[in-house]
Amino acid sequence: MIQEASHEWLKEHIRDIPDFPKQGIVFKDITPLLAHKKAFSYTIDALAHNFDSDEVDKVLGIEARGFMVAAPLAYRFTAGLIPVRKKGKLPWSVEAQEYELEYGTDYLEIHKDAIEPGERILIVDDVLATGGTAKATALLTERCGGKVAGIATIMELGFLGGRRRLAEYDFFSLISY
Repeated sequence: MIQEASHEWLKEHIRDIPDFPKQGIVFKDITPLLAHKKAFSYTIDALAHNFDSDEVDKVLGIEARGFMVAAPLAYRFTAGLIPVRKKGKLPWSVEAQEYELEYGTDYLEIHKDAIEPGERILIVDDVLATGGTAKATALLTERCGGKVAGIATIMELGFLGGRRRLAEYDFFSLISY
């Protein structure tokens, strides 16, 4: 049960890695949060608390840290789990979407048969930065016939303005930098 007034204490379990993956980027590492049993279980409970399980048919996790959050949320909602991967990682027929990162461009792919028409999809990742990854994933979801039930992240890098790219979606993040 969510009893905390603020989720800010979770920041104690997120480590800054300067100059990763390239010079000038401060990477927010969630592995300490994942390893801390109270912080991790609280994170899953807090994210789930903001979405109605009856409105989620599948949880879509974005490679790779999004998988670690999406799997327990899917279990919690009694929903299916869908991986969205980087180009060339899925073994079946895929739908692809190019997107921009804060430090380059890439492609995301989803199996074309992963979503049934009309299914309600909760998109999950560890962080919202520029919003490019989340927006590309929402576009893939819609192209495959799904309805975006919401987008959830552990943290948001508010100074990068990613939330603006997701204005038409229900977006929730536990903490912001």
